[in-house]
Amino acid sequence: MTATLDRPAVSGAAHGLAGTWQLTRLALRRDRIVLPIWIVLLGIMPSTSSGTFETLYPTAAERAGLTASMGANPSLSLIYGPAFDLSTAGGFTAWRLGGFLALAAGLMAVFTVTRHTRAEEDSGRAELLASAVVGRYALLTAGVLVSAGASVLIGLVETGLMIGAKLPVGGSLALGAATTVTGLVFTAIAAVAVQVAEYSRTANGIGATAVGVAFLLRAVGDSTSDATWVSWLSPIGWAQQIRPFADERWWVFLLPLAATVVVGAAGYALLPRRDVGTGIIPPRPGPAEAAASLRSPFALAWRLHRGPLIGWLIGTAVCAAVFGSVASGIGDVVGESRQAKEIFQRLGGTDGLIDAFMAAMTGLFAMVIALHGVQSALRLRAEETAVRVEPLLATSVSRMRLLGSHLVFTFGGTALMMVVSGVLLGLSNGMRAGGVSDSVGDMVVASLAQLPAVWVITGLAVTLFGLAPKFSTAAWAIAGLALLLSLFGPVLDLPQAVVDVSPFSHVPKLPAAEFTATPLVWLTAVAVVALVAGLMGWRRRDVG
Repeated sequence: MTATLDRPAVSGAAHGLAGTWQLTRLALRRDRIVLPIWIVLLGIMPSTSSGTFETLYPTAAERAGLTASMGANPSLSLIYGPAFDLSTAGGFTAWRLGGFLALAAGLMAVFTVTRHTRAEEDSGRAELLASAVVGRYALLTAGVLVSAGASVLIGLVETGLMIGAKLPVGGSLALGAATTVTGLVFTAIAAVAVQVAEYSRTANGIGATAVGVAFLLRAVGDSTSDATWVSWLSPIGWAQQIRPFADERWWVFLLPLAATVVVGAAGYALLPRRDVGTGIIPPRPGPAEAAASLRSPFALAWRLHRGPLIGWLIGTAVCAAVFGSVASGIGDVVGESRQAKEIFQRLGGTDGLIDAFMAAMTGLFAMVIALHGVQSALRLRAEETAVRVEPLLATSVSRMRLLGSHLVFTFGGTALMMVVSGVLLGLSNGMRAGGVSDSVGDMVVASLAQLPAVWVITGLAVTLFGLAPKFSTAAWAIAGLALLLSLFGPVLDLPQAVVDVSPFSHVPKLPAAEFTATPLVWLTAVAVVALVAGLMGWRRRDVG
């Protein structure tokens, strides 16, 4: 007779989730730098911006016409969404930031879920974990829990700080919850993307495209009077249709919550239909031998960087064209408010409101493009942790040749994007206001003036990669700090010494301000030193 060991009955669902708590703790530990940055940055933005409303529009007369003037401007509706009630600080804040908070929460959710699911499969760690007592659904559930928890925390921080700023409780709850549910929707979408795609960068691309399409649908619906229904197809549109601080419509929350459940269930249903390390859509088989165009480190680097680079270029071009087209109507945004004009001029120079706005937009594009520089600079680190660098270095390929091939696209890609942003900003503004050639020339020069500051952030990312690879993700914190200080420092009257920590604060605010070469020379020198330090560190340290 065979002896059997009595065991407590374990349900299939419980077995499939075994190890979820441990994986969640591991994910939180890995994101102990990145997630707090997302939470703090998005959480403080509404309360910080709401405090400037009374300064910008101090009289009741100035506030009374805001809703009608801005709501009637289709260009502003395309960027910010529908203007429901701009006569209060809360309503103005929800209009200016609601859509962008939802967009940022969506991107955060996509990147978080992908990082803790598909990226783990890319590195081989998921298969190693699967050999232990880890359920089939544990890894996905851990990624979903971390993303959903971060979305909830962002909403709670937003709500708490807005209530602390003495904004109405109902509107504060609505705006915070709108950001949260948008993060939940894109968490569910990312859960599907990681099942469909075979690689993490493809899953990130699918998720980011979904966020972009949602923003585009919202923009088309809100800026076209005959197609307002289109915005109801977008999760970002749902967040704005909740109407925080403008007779909140709580029933709209049913739409994102239902979408989260349905789409999330689809992600869980697809998971058991594929093997670990594969996707629902199988990759196309490659040729038996690599093409001649792939037989060099430079060609391989182009293959790895081309997808993100093309996507960023398209996004930069579209956004620059949109912002340039509304520059001539910036007066509708600030009205007759002397304080608002001063804020724009402090952000972008001292001459002319339109020039100040264009200078501020050029700086904003530079800050965003610096994020691409960080992403591109850390691409080789991702290859290194995936153990794809060591086989290359075992051949005749040298370390410096391999890294140099990647840095061509890192620094060259940021330069190309700055030129594209300058051309499209100048072209779209010139077509509406006149003087296309002068406008394009001025904006290209203004954009190139921002390039040394972008390269400082990128160079610091290379420094971390070369000298402290385990802490290379801190490059995102550096970029986030620079962006935060540059965006909010001038508005909040922070001490100049604090604002000057950001390299973007030293760039001459062209085309409004006078050109000065000295700060650009110093910024370029800092970027070169950071780059050289990273190269020397990479040359001396162990791989992996």
